[in-house]
Amino acid sequence: MEQLFLLIVLALGGGSTLASSVKIINQGNEALVERFGSYHKKLQPGLNIVVPVLDRIVFRETIREKVLDIPPQKCITRDNVGIEVDAVVYWRIVDMEKAWYKVENLQSAMVNLVLTQIRAEMGQLELDQTFTARTQINEILLQDLDIATDPWGVKVTRVELRDIIPSKAVQESMELQMAAERRKRASILTSEGDRESAVNSAKGKAEAQVLEAEAQQKATILQAEAQQKTIIMQAQAERQQQILQAQATSEALQIIAKILQTEPHAAEALQFLIAQHYLDMGKQIGSSDSSKVMFMDPRSIPGTIEGMRSMISDGSRE
Repeated sequence: MEQLFLLIVLALGGGSTLASSVKIINQGNEALVERFGSYHKKLQPGLNIVVPVLDRIVFRETIREKVLDIPPQKCITRDNVGIEVDAVVYWRIVDMEKAWYKVENLQSAMVNLVLTQIRAEMGQLELDQTFTARTQINEILLQDLDIATDPWGVKVTRVELRDIIPSKAVQESMELQMAAERRKRASILTSEGDRESAVNSAKGKAEAQVLEAEAQQKATILQAEAQQKTIIMQAQAERQQQILQAQATSEALQIIAKILQTEPHAAEALQFLIAQHYLDMGKQIGSSDSSKVMFMDPRSIPGTIEGMRSMISDGSRE
């Protein structure tokens, strides 16, 4: 009976010992094992065997990326303006042994390191730069933190500044400055609009004057051309009239010459007509508004008639 009890105790003890020697590590996690107080090995995901009593798991952590929330903290910019800044850091463990043995309380160390780096970077910038250079600040913090955490077996993958909040007094000053800037821009835009309007109005007036001058010039040219054409046409008409009158006179003289050759008494009739025409011409000159005194010797009429007669005779002989 006592032997049976002893066997049962040994079986139960062996089963519990066997169960304690089997360790299962989930995917994405790793564990560190110490033997007699010193590092022995690292357990990978899956089924692992350890020696009971001798081996002990001292650190179990995930190697997946984690998020570290940095609480708001007060910073002083280069132009002595107080602001509050908070951030988010994405990181993961790449060397489990360093993360356990090189630093105590890894997450607390990470938080303090990020706070220190943020204060240092904000102290190198002026207030306006902290709002406009956020991307550059994120990149600088990422590089600095990645280098600083490398001895801890940590890889920092991303750093994002979330809120940069100035103090209430600074916010009020910024609002006043922005309001003044908006008024300034509005005034500038208004003055530019007035200037453009004045310039456009002046250009319009100048163009109108130019167009009017060009129109007047064209009208003057057209009027001069019309007058020139009128004068030319009048001259041509007068010339044509003179030509026709000369032709008519020539034909009339030829007819008269023929009549004088055939009719003996035609010369006396011609003398009478010439004298009558001579007298009518004098009467017309005398009745004109621009009439002048004309002295006419009646004795010269027969001589004139005789001269014309000789001319007619010579023309008929030719």
